[in-house]
Order: sequence, then structure tokens, then C-alpha cells
Amino acid sequence: MSNTLRLGIAGLGTVGIGVIKIVQEHASLLEARAGRSVSISAVSARSKAKDRGVDLSGYAWEDDPVALAKREDIDVFIELIGGDSGPAKAAVEAALAAGKHVVTANKAMLALHGQELALAAETADVNLRFEAAVAGGIPIIKTLTESLAANKITRVMGVMNGTCNYILTRMESAALPYETVFEEANQLGYLEADPNLDVGGIDAAHKLVLLSSIAFGTQVNFTGAELEGIGQITIEDIDHARDMGFRIKLLGVAQMTDAGLEQSMRPSLVPATSPLAQLDGGTNMVVVEGDAVEQIVLRGAGAGEGPTASAVMGDVMDIARGLKLPVFGQPAATLKPAKPAKASNEAAFCLRLNLKDVPGVMAQISTALANAGVSIDRMRQFSHNDVSAPVMIVTHPTKRSHVETAFQEIAQLNVTTETPLMLSIVDA
Repeated sequence: MSNTLRLGIAGLGTVGIGVIKIVQEHASLLEARAGRSVSISAVSARSKAKDRGVDLSGYAWEDDPVALAKREDIDVFIELIGGDSGPAKAAVEAALAAGKHVVTANKAMLALHGQELALAAETADVNLRFEAAVAGGIPIIKTLTESLAANKITRVMGVMNGTCNYILTRMESAALPYETVFEEANQLGYLEADPNLDVGGIDAAHKLVLLSSIAFGTQVNFTGAELEGIGQITIEDIDHARDMGFRIKLLGVAQMTDAGLEQSMRPSLVPATSPLAQLDGGTNMVVVEGDAVEQIVLRGAGAGEGPTASAVMGDVMDIARGLKLPVFGQPAATLKPAKPAKASNEAAFCLRLNLKDVPGVMAQISTALANAGVSIDRMRQFSHNDVSAPVMIVTHPTKRSHVETAFQEIAQLNVTTETPLMLSIVDA
């Protein structure tokens, strides 16, 4: 093997170009810190003729990423194509079979195929690294697999989709409705080609299940995650939450319980004084709780050329230094199947109901909640018209299943003008 670590980059979008810029502009710095030089041998993308603003003339070109993955003059295959299958997965599998290290930013592929790819990498005795797949420039994968390796992790949670956080904070700061800010985000290029990947919580859940695997020693299980997007959140919800001392965040929470692994990605309320509540714009934050370290908070840019390319190159530098770790922090063969579990711990909930403005409605709502074992902590009615009255109810700690039972009874009463909304209040 050459003393120079030779890279092959598949995918020359924003992140791929960011990686090339780092290698071109910081060659001496990389060599000094890695103890060996790092260079690019070949690249691949859909269009060779496209002007990408960097000089690619010194690199071999492959139209097919699988062919790039098999080249003898690369040591590390960097996959930045995206997609949970197709060319990205085929190229990664080819690289591992050829004995190449792999660095990827592909959260969807790993969330759905992580276990099989981890087994392939470890069988081939090569690295499969994915720091850039979760939370952009935040080194959360390295933190969990290395710095916190001696901790029993009790909970991982965070805001992991910058687009959703941008939408929610922009709605609040500009007093704009969801539909307006959604279109604004789309015009700015913040949304995925399929917007539901962002606003439906899917992108963020991909990231959460990868963290869960490392934190709890389980096989990646995306289908076991509970998902709820931000499409139901209104500007009134945000205003009312603020009035009661909360902010709304698309929050991922993962924890191991006696019933199994709980993984949820849904809009939640966090206290306005908490670090998560202070998170504005496209920034990400991950909170990790462990028995020895207690709680640590990592905050930083969740996407973008520089932060994500930085994460890619962090993995490359570890490979250049000769560091080799199991993909998910422990040998893939020892990862336990993740038994999915619904949230079982008690928590307070904030309920938004738009009630018909007729006598006796609140008594019926109170009865339905009491029948399900849900106790009201406080309640607030906001300005209303002759048709409906918006009411926010904060419950005492209870189980989510109890609130869901109450909602089923409320639906049969025919006293609401809109589908009720339930937001958990997370102690963060």
C-alpha cells in the first residue's frame, strides 16, 4: 500500500466539492496531522461536463461509481451519492468486497442496511465510517464510539433536522404560518427533493436510529421508530406554547427500557430555558446521558458544505492514522436485535383541542380524560369565534397510551372542529 492515502469520491454535490476543497487547500496540514499525505485519485458523478467550481483535471473520472469503488489506485471510497439503495449501496458493497475502506454520509442507506454493511466491513477487516451521516459537523458518532465508550448510555435525544428547526423557529420569529415558511424553505433549497423526508421526520429518524445502535448495542432498526412530522403545527400552537413557557421542537428521543428500545421522532415541547429551546435556524443539537458522564450537550451546524465535508474528512484522517473500530462501536455480530417498544415512561403532555362553542363541551372533555386516567394540571382557553374555541390542556404525568385512549373517546363525542394535537413535554 502506498504511504499516501488515496481517495475515490463518488458524488460531486455540495459535500463532495467541500471534501475536494479541503484536500486541495489543506494538503500540508492533513499530512502533518495524519503522518502521511492524503490525495484524491479518482472521482465519479452523473455529469463530467458540469462546472463545479474546483479543478478536477488531476483526477481520473469514472461514470460508474461501482467501477470507481473497484479501482486499484484508491484506498478509501467516499460515498456521497445518497439514496438508501441503488448505485450508492452497490458501490459501497463493491468497495467493501474489494477491501477498500468506506466513508459515507448516507444516513438512509445505513438506517435500512446498516447491519449487513457493518458485517461486510468487519469481515473484510476495513473501516465503514459515517460521521457525516448524523448532525453535520457535530462529532457525535466519534463521541459515542470513543469518548463515551465506558458509559452505560441511558438516553440520547436531540434536534437532528436543520430544515424543520428552521421552519419552526422562523414561524415563531416572523409570525408566519407553516405553509408560508415551508414554501420559503423550499425556495431557499433547504428541503429534500421529497420534502416529507424532512418535514415528516424521516431524515431525522434515520439519524436517531444510527445513534441508538451505538448507544444501546442494538442492530439498526428504522422500522421500529415512531414518526410524526411537523405538518400539524400551527403558528397558534407555537404562540400558545410560548405563552406557557415552552418552545416546540422536532425532537428525537431514544432510550432502552424493560419493554425494549424506544425510538421516537416527533414534535415536542421543551422548557423555554433549556439548551434545546435556544436552538435557532438550521443548527443541530444532540444530548447524551450516561451513568458516568451524566449529561453532555453537543451543538453545531447540522448541514452544509463545510460542516459535512469536515465530518467526512475527520473519518478519512482516522483511517490515515490507522485507527480501526467496529462500525457501530462493538462487533456487528454482537449487536442484539432491537425489540421496538412504545413510550412507556410517564410524561406530561400538552393537548390542543379546537372545541365547538356549545355548553357542556369542557365537561365532556374532562370526563373523557378522566375515564382514560388522565389528570389535568392546567388549562387555558384562548380567544375564540362563534364556531370554535381553542383550548390548551397540560396534563399531569401520564402514559402516552392513556392520552391516545382519551383522544379516541373524544373523537366519538363530535365536539371538536379539528383533529386534536398531543405534544409530549420533555425534560431537557
